[in-house]
Order: sequence, then C-alpha cells, then structure tokens
Amino acid sequence: MSLRLASALLLTAVAAPAIAQNAPAIDAAHLTQTVRTLASDQFQGRAPGTVGEERTTGYLIGRLQGLGLEPAGTGGGWTQPVPLLHTRLGTPTTLGFDRKGTATPLSFGTDIYVSTLQPKDQAVVQNAPLVFVGYGVSAPERGWDDFKDVDLKGKVAVFLINDPDFVATEGEDSFGKFGGRTMTYYGRWTYKFEEASRRGAIGALIVHDTDGVGYGWNVVKAPGGENYGLVMPPEKVTSLALQGWISGETAAGLFASAGQDLAKLRTAARRKDFKPVDLGTSFNAAIPVTQEVVQSQNVLAKIPGTKRPDEVVMYGAHWDAYGEGAPDEQGRIYRAGANDDALGVAGLFEIARLFKAAPAPDRTIAFAFWTAEERGLLGSEAYAENPIFPVEKTVANFGLDILQTAGHAKDVVLVGKGQGSLEDDLARVAATQGRTVSVESLPERGLFYRADHFSLAKRGVPVLLMMGIAGASDLVEGGKPAGQAWVDAYTGKCYHQACDAWDESWNLDGAVQDISIFYTIGDELARSAKWPGWKDGSEFKAIRDKSAAARK
Repeated sequence: MSLRLASALLLTAVAAPAIAQNAPAIDAAHLTQTVRTLASDQFQGRAPGTVGEERTTGYLIGRLQGLGLEPAGTGGGWTQPVPLLHTRLGTPTTLGFDRKGTATPLSFGTDIYVSTLQPKDQAVVQNAPLVFVGYGVSAPERGWDDFKDVDLKGKVAVFLINDPDFVATEGEDSFGKFGGRTMTYYGRWTYKFEEASRRGAIGALIVHDTDGVGYGWNVVKAPGGENYGLVMPPEKVTSLALQGWISGETAAGLFASAGQDLAKLRTAARRKDFKPVDLGTSFNAAIPVTQEVVQSQNVLAKIPGTKRPDEVVMYGAHWDAYGEGAPDEQGRIYRAGANDDALGVAGLFEIARLFKAAPAPDRTIAFAFWTAEERGLLGSEAYAENPIFPVEKTVANFGLDILQTAGHAKDVVLVGKGQGSLEDDLARVAATQGRTVSVESLPERGLFYRADHFSLAKRGVPVLLMMGIAGASDLVEGGKPAGQAWVDAYTGKCYHQACDAWDESWNLDGAVQDISIFYTIGDELARSAKWPGWKDGSEFKAIRDKSAAARK
C-alpha cells in the first residue's frame, strides 16, 4: 500500500463520524467535470457583460434546476441585476501639484496612478488643497481618530497604507491596537477611499509602500486607468473625482517641498494626538473619461427551510474571471479562472447536491454565485446593498475562493483569525478529519477583506472564508514545503493569468476535505437555532449587535 493511499484511508476513517453512514460525500469527479466545463474556451473567460457571461449564467441556472433547487433572485427569478459602471481615463491634459505658483507636473503611471468612479466625461480637480491625514482611521471602538474634525470638503486626502500599528514598536500609542501585522479593514485602500468620500473629499491619494500594501508599483498601475463600480443613484455617487496612489519617491518629494519630513510624519501618525497636516500644496487634474454601463447579474438559488425559513445559511463563490487577454506562451487568450473561482463554484454545486440528498433543513440554505468579484467584490456588494434575504436573519456566509489542488492536507488554513466564532467551528470540524488549523501566513495582506464574504461581513453577517493561497498547507505528501511550493507556483505564475486552467496534475483530495468542512458546519447551523457571532475586538461586532433583537 502506498503512503498516499494509506494516508487517504486514515483521513477518511477519521472523518467518518462527521458524516452519516452511506450518506453521499463531496465527489472529486463532479468537481473536475464542473471546472473543466467552466474553464473551457466556450465560456471565453467569464467576463461580466460579455457572451461569456450569458453562457455562464445559463449554465449555472441549468445546473441548479437539475439539482432541484429553487430560484432566489429578484422577483422570484434566478438572477439579481448588477449594473456596473466601467470607466477608463484618457491622456491627461493637466496633472500635477502646485505650490505658491510653482507647478510640478506628474507622469501618469510613473509618479501617480488614479482612476474614477464618477459617471462623467471629464475628471477635474482644480486647485484642491492636499491634506495629509496619516493612516486615515476613524475607529471609535479602538479610541482612534486621525481626522480630528478637519474639514476635507473639496480637498484631496493623502493617506498612508495599512494600519497605524503595522510598523509600530512597543511603547507607541498605536502598538497592538489594530492587530499588529494582521491587517484590519482600516488598513485597506478601499476603506481609505470610502472614508475620504464620506468626508466630502474631492480626491484621495495613498502613498505607495510595497511592504504595507503587499505588492509593487507595477501592480498598482496595471489597470491603466480603468475602473469598475456599481451604478449608483446621484445622491450616492462618490465625492471623489479621482482616487489612487502616489509613488513613495514622488510622495517624499511632495512632502519635502512642503517643508515636511514624510518619515517623521509616519512616526507622528502612530500617535493618538496626530492631527492632519495641510501641505500648502494644491492638486490639479483634467483627464478625459470614457464610460459605459455594463449589465451583469448574480445567480441565486435556495433550498427552503421547513421550520424557520426566514433564517438563512448562505454559501457563496464568484462565477466571473478575467475574460480575454494577450496570448500566453501557449497561445491561450482566455483567463478562465479554473481555480479562481470555477473550483469554488463546483464546490457550491456539490454542497447543494448533498443538502438535496439529506432531509430538508430547518433553516433556508442559499447559494450565491457572484459577478464582478475580480472588479472589486461588486456582485456581492450589490447584493449586500439590496439583499434578497435580510442580513440580520442571515445566520452565516461561507465563501469558497481558490482551493489548494495539491492533495490531502494535515491542516486547514484560517483566514481572519480572531474575527468570529465560526473559526472555533472550523477547528472542531477539522479535528474530525484528523486535521489542525493553521493561520494565514501573511495576515498583513488583508485577504479577509479581499473576497466576496466581506461584503456581508461589513453588514454584520458572521463569515468564514476558505482560500487556498492564504498560507502553505501542511500536505500529507511533502509537508509545509510542498504546500508553499504549490502556493508559490500558483500565485507567482497563474494567478489571474491564462494558465489558471484545468490541469491533469490537479489532486483535489484537499479541496474535497475543505468543502466537506463547510458543508458540515452549514448543515449544523441549518438544523439548529444557533447564531454564530463576532469576537470581542472585531470591527464588525457592534454592527451585528445592533440587530440582536431580530434574532430573538
């Protein structure tokens, strides 16, 4: 008997108590069939608003009907419309700083990178004062406020990336207040842009720092002035005419010309008494914009609960990928996202199949296939803005987004340690498989805030994410080094590229383990009155607590 076969039999034997005898189990062959179909050229890389979307949503609906699920979309249909605003900047006619009449022109893509989410034909910022707001954090539950009531209307906010304690040392005010190296939502660039807009700023610029954001300037500028957002009513359109980044070198020069030392201000921003600094410099930009509305849609299905149908356990994965791109070395033009996230979609189908084979649940089970995750979690955000199932009665959201394809693992990787009670359920159920829990290896990258479950988390819904690239799995064959080699190979070569395609070398034993955990936890919740929650210190606990009366 081979070591691999022996290990597989042992893991199966250990896992058996969690699954009823003779009950159906997650089937790797079914996962394979789904992935090979969705990642085929027929679906053209599954980009929103394309023929590939039409074929994808049609396929999803057909599969859901075949499984016997009911539609859960708008008006009792299978879909929820998600109109997307697609913008692209042209060549700037004006782009630069001005200090006391001395202009400093900026090179787009080299010194600065910006985009817009306003539905206008021209992005204009005229003589807007630049104000440095440190990390730009407003967190009353942590006793932290970088803004100190400074009026940002009509101004451009300049931020540092990540959290105030990202590089803090013991003794500094911010030390340990934001999870240390583990990023909170306050550290994400999306939060900083949202906060600037809430305060009426006309622009927002983040100082690029590779360590703080987790990637180089080449990644920042890669979209080439393109952006996607949700189509908003006029009263909800962002106040930011332009949002983006300035390079570290350009920022250092900007601060020096204003008589400020950026390095010293970084230190000052780690103190509670930090106050915003007017840089005495204005920002000017005039850039043509092309815009269009792209019609897309989420696909939603359900298995109704028999006793408490208004209480909902939700599973989610995104159906979209990156569509057509430049040919790779093999001539492939479609970036089909076989793992990201056709495998997650396949996992949802398998979970749905198991639920349909079991007795009807007490609570409703919902399945969400999100659009436009790759454009900024837009499909899930559109749902969270206008939920089909009230968020206060949504028991939990389980997200599948990239699973490891290197075989059985002795552990499962937890994303977002310390956030919610579902992580305790993860550890308990993983133990029935003979597995332990390992925390994500690079928590400063903020992966917890970069997948569709986060749109629900922002509204207080307890969440759990399964993401294979969050850390090196301790593989039965090869241990952590083999797990890290898989992560490095996938993220270094195939992430968002044409080579994220089905491969005969895939070993889905580990993916089957992970999907089974999510099924088991969800099954327990669907047949109980249990309400998972957020842990003390989570930025989402207060949001959930406000709707506690709805769950009594």
